[in-house]
Amino acid sequence: MKATIERATLLRCLSHVQSVVERRNTIPILSNVLIDAGEGALKVMATDLDLQVVENMAAASVDAPGAITVSAHLLFDIARKLPEGSQVSLEAAENRMTVKAGRSRFSLPTLPRDDFPVIVEGDLPTSFELPAKVLAELIDRTRFAISTEETRYYLNGIFLHVSEEDRPVLKAAATDGHRLARFTLPRPDGAEGMPDVIVPRKAVAELRKLLEEALDGNVQIDLSASKIRFTMGGEGGVVLTSKLIDGTFPDYSRVIPTGNDKLLKLDPKSFYEGVDRVATIATEKTRAVKMGLEADKVVLSVTSPDNGTAAEEVPAQYASEAFEIGFNANYLKDILGQIDSDTVELHLADAGAPTLIRQDDKSAALYVLMPMRV
Repeated sequence: MKATIERATLLRCLSHVQSVVERRNTIPILSNVLIDAGEGALKVMATDLDLQVVENMAAASVDAPGAITVSAHLLFDIARKLPEGSQVSLEAAENRMTVKAGRSRFSLPTLPRDDFPVIVEGDLPTSFELPAKVLAELIDRTRFAISTEETRYYLNGIFLHVSEEDRPVLKAAATDGHRLARFTLPRPDGAEGMPDVIVPRKAVAELRKLLEEALDGNVQIDLSASKIRFTMGGEGGVVLTSKLIDGTFPDYSRVIPTGNDKLLKLDPKSFYEGVDRVATIATEKTRAVKMGLEADKVVLSVTSPDNGTAAEEVPAQYASEAFEIGFNANYLKDILGQIDSDTVELHLADAGAPTLIRQDDKSAALYVLMPMRV
């Protein structure tokens, strides 16, 4: 194999694929990236056996087609440090790959391409398209609520499913048992009869990074009950394929309160800043902020045995009976950080019941937060 490629093109491509590769691997070839040189282009591929990214990049020239695998992080670090604007020559022969650019020359160990594992996609019967901007918003509005508890592995991802309500919709949901985030959009053409799937946390994170550079286009989504594939940038673009979490997501609709009759409306920005300020003295263990709801105001307070007390008043629209409720300050801030408008609605019942949080009744995103004892 022998090919020449612009440094900027190589660096951009490697930055996409190398983050899939785990830093520590018991299987040496999983630390490598597969480079396959063909007609005027290079195909680059990385995998961790659960997730796979393939990207095509234009080459300045391909003198000898062929394929080889080489350390992903090493090649990425080299490309990062090469001079800007340089042409990089990649040549593989006898278990080594020579990388040349300007006056620099590196000789790296390689492993044969035949040992490189490829995820077999099988049949992906459901196929639809979403604008990249919509998919990015869907991820942003839900992924902060994904659980990190390995024991509840079925919560370690975003749950995608279609349902028939007043109109057919596609829903994305994530929960860690303390909070729930749900995003709803009209069901795309082709998503009818789609199986319920859970997209793993790492695949969600990698997909969101790739979307950043493809926000103007559409994303083609193909899936079965066990695999999902996202294609960005059309033919010759980036393709991310992931195994899905094999588990059953709980029936989260049961925890979305419908009868919460106390409505609190306030400015999410000043509310966020108020919570952030009083939470300064909260200790790791207590992280709880108490909200005292009174007529047209909320009194935020934190009491810490080590650091003293803090209180702040935030103006609000509230006309129900006065009561107190406590929340985890970080969870509350995570949700408030998702609200892009001048008002946020909190639908409350009592100090022990889950609270519904949303921008308004027309917003695509909805959040549920469990209270804490304070």
